[in-house]
This record gives sequence, C-alpha cells and structure tokens, in this order.
Amino acid sequence: MNIDTRELDGHIALVTGASRNIGRAIALALADAGASIAIVARLDRAAAEAVAREVEAKGARATVLLGDVAKEADASRLVEQTVGAFGGLSLLVNNAAIRREAPIETLSLEDWREVMGVTLDGAFLMSRAAIPHLLAATQGGIVNIGGLTAYTGALHRAHVITAKAGLDGLTKALAHELGPRGVTVNLVSPGMINTSRIHASTGGEPTHHSTTRTLVGRRGTPEEVAAAVRYFAGPMARFVTGQTLHVNGGAFLP
Repeated sequence: MNIDTRELDGHIALVTGASRNIGRAIALALADAGASIAIVARLDRAAAEAVAREVEAKGARATVLLGDVAKEADASRLVEQTVGAFGGLSLLVNNAAIRREAPIETLSLEDWREVMGVTLDGAFLMSRAAIPHLLAATQGGIVNIGGLTAYTGALHRAHVITAKAGLDGLTKALAHELGPRGVTVNLVSPGMINTSRIHASTGGEPTHHSTTRTLVGRRGTPEEVAAAVRYFAGPMARFVTGQTLHVNGGAFLP
C-alpha cells in the first residue's frame, strides 16, 4: 500500500499477534502511516524483532513485547509497557488468535478454552486495559480481526468459529459504550488470505479453503487486510464505528 501521507504521525498502535502473516502486515501498514508500533507476540521474540526492524526501516518507532493476551496480568502489562515506551496509546488491534481444527466429538474442553481464551478473552482483556489510554488519545480506536467462517460456518472449527463470532458481538457492544466518548471500535473480517499458516491437525491448509471460492478468482494478501485496518485507524473513519469490513474477494456477501 503506497500512500503519500503519514496520517497516523504521532499515534501509537499496539498490535497483538504481530510477529507474522496478517499481524506483521498490519504493523507495517500502520508504520507506513507514521504510527509507533508495539509488536506483541506470545513466544517468538526473534520473529517479532524482525518485524520491529522492518517497522524502524520505515522511519517509525517500534518496541517488542512478549505476553499471553489470555492472561489478565499479561494484558495489563502489555498495555502499560506500550504506554511506558511511547507515552500513550491511541490504537489497539486485537489480532492474536488460535485457529485449529477438530471434529466436535473429539474437541476437548481444554482446546475449546484455549482458543476462546486467546481470541475472545484476549480481545476483552486487552481492550479493557487499553480503554483509559484510548479515551485520553485524540483519535482513539480499537480494530478487532475476525474471520470468514464466523459468518459462513465450516467443518471442524466449532471453537474457532464461536470465538470469532464473539468478536463481532464484542465489537458492537464496545462501539455502543465507547462511541459517545470518542473511541471507535470496528472489525475487519479476512477470508481466503495467502499466509504461511499451516494447520497442525492436518499438516496442510484449513479444510474450508478447499471448498471456498472467491468471486475475484484469487486469494487475498495480508497487505490487503492491513489496508482495511489502516483505514479504520485513520482520520477519514472517525464517523465509522461498530462496523464489519469483509476482506474476502466476495467469498461471503453479507
């Protein structure tokens, strides 16, 4: 995405799950717009630091933070470390997620709770910790990253679909609470995106990728998802809140 503006100069963004794929692309797109970026990963410091170097190469500031967004103490610490590093926080991107497959008969409660914890509880915990700082920002916002199957359903993804569908509800609820106070909350829902994600349970791509087709005849890129996040973060979207933007090449038409 090449835009000759720095519409997010002076802004500070925290992006969870930012060490690879869509999260990495979001961090770089926001850096292109001039934002300072807190790159959050759960374990892979080396990958996160590689993204930080890419952010800094664009002339933006970066910090790398490790933590588990599903843990209340970690979520609070990640927000406070971002504020400590940059002096504030104006944008939270809840991208961290676990995407696994299992037939419902074999889906364990432990796996259900782990997926729900990172994807949905993590978005709640990070948002709650960030809200005081977003309210103090001149252009506060939250962008949640959903998913195509939350709207279409899919085989063997009951935990993932439920968590992502919950993000849709959380987005609307937070929009009602925070809109009157100047903070926008929106959701970007990617579908059929070319990433390096390989499914641990199958050794290949998610099952639904073999049966889902786009109208444009190709898959999307992480950068196209990131462009939607950049729009929601920017000054031209200040009258947009509680909305879902589907980035899926027409694979799902709401």
